[in-house]
Amino acid sequence: MDYTDLYIDGQWQKGAAGDRFDVINPATEEVLASVASAGVEDADAALDAAARAMADWAARTPRQRSEVLRRAWELMTARLDHFAHLITLENGKAGADARGEATYAAEFFRWFAEEAVRADGLITRAPASGARIVVQHKPAGLAVLVTPWNYPAAMGTRKIAPALAAGCGVVIKPASETPLTMLALMPLLEEAGVPPGLVNVLPSGRTGALVDHMLHDPRVRVVSFTGSTGVGRKLLQSAADQVLKPAMELGGNAPCIVFEDADMDTAIEGTMLAKMRNLGEACTAANRIYVHEDVAEAFTRRLTGRMAALKTGDGTDPTVDVGPLVNAETRDKVAAFVADAVAKGAKVECGGEAPAGKGFYYPPTVLSGVSEDAACVQDEIFGPVAAIQTFSDQEDVIRRANATEYGLVAYVFSGDFKRAMQVCERLDYGMVGLNRGLVSDPAAPFGGTKQSGLGREGGHEGMLEFMETQYISADW
Repeated sequence: MDYTDLYIDGQWQKGAAGDRFDVINPATEEVLASVASAGVEDADAALDAAARAMADWAARTPRQRSEVLRRAWELMTARLDHFAHLITLENGKAGADARGEATYAAEFFRWFAEEAVRADGLITRAPASGARIVVQHKPAGLAVLVTPWNYPAAMGTRKIAPALAAGCGVVIKPASETPLTMLALMPLLEEAGVPPGLVNVLPSGRTGALVDHMLHDPRVRVVSFTGSTGVGRKLLQSAADQVLKPAMELGGNAPCIVFEDADMDTAIEGTMLAKMRNLGEACTAANRIYVHEDVAEAFTRRLTGRMAALKTGDGTDPTVDVGPLVNAETRDKVAAFVADAVAKGAKVECGGEAPAGKGFYYPPTVLSGVSEDAACVQDEIFGPVAAIQTFSDQEDVIRRANATEYGLVAYVFSGDFKRAMQVCERLDYGMVGLNRGLVSDPAAPFGGTKQSGLGREGGHEGMLEFMETQYISADW
């Protein structure tokens, strides 16, 4: 691997302590690379560099920042195969899925290149005093970005691009399971014209102490985190000490509701995409599949056929549909969810048993007759397991769908558009896929309600997370 050190101030550095950790290929369980592990001294150096670089970057015109981001999109689009291969090696996802992520990741640079010139303000007149109200949006300050392992490229670009569009300098801490993709992105950003120090990457085996240290630096004004709700709560506690702007994309427990009048082809395709994108290792994955009892048998039969036909193996093989899970812990957790559901009465329609041998594999699995008290419908499965339950009453399924602390995304399949829209509006989720199994889009505000997070990423809102609103009262 070419880039395995810390990236600070435009330079590759071993780190103050010289510590390193291994990155494992989940398909073979072999060591892919030894990566430098950042400590607090490295964090201070990165924040120093970001502060210096931001002074010039924030002063540039929106168009100048926009052109750099546009160039980053062009360069990444030309190298999608390279990044897709790297994603497969460290994350495990199959080649087509990895290329889809790389394409999605690059698109954030193009979208926020366009948004960089649209931080529109306002001039109006106060009705009572007659004074002018001048409103503008300014860069908030340095941002600490903490990303998860399930989307090594996209979760980074989804934060870096809006931060740079807004005029902020950043320090990004990628997940220790998958730091290589983000490190490999840095030479591309250099080529695109991102100045040294503006973006710094600190892989680390000591994430908690490192991030907590940065969140207590007075120059940091934004923390953007994607990951579990439990870790998000801890980061919010640290952020409270400095009253930082938090952008939190946390856990999910997505319901997928299939009504009796749904087009079956659309429902099956949408459910497959919502369940199996990224092997189910996504906070947006369909976790609880509610199927109307009138079509449950046909739906289960067809979904089982599709899941059973998927080829499992090393994602570097272009014929493979499903790669390994990211690590042994994730695989074992998925296996425990299936065992628990079966013990509580669920039927295994396909899959259900991890294969022997190397690699953190778990086969595509369909469970029918899953009970309400099964652990897999109370928590994120984060794996290729479709847990099917049935319903007969619309009010009941809405209640069941909302009966969770999470509120990230839901999916609804129905041929009655009026009824479907009424159901969507009553679902307590930040996003709803209506007759679609995919909601993620750089042009849309991604985010949830309840304990699925704070703020939005993507859309126009994504850039505003890295900006402060300033109001000037004037009289002329």
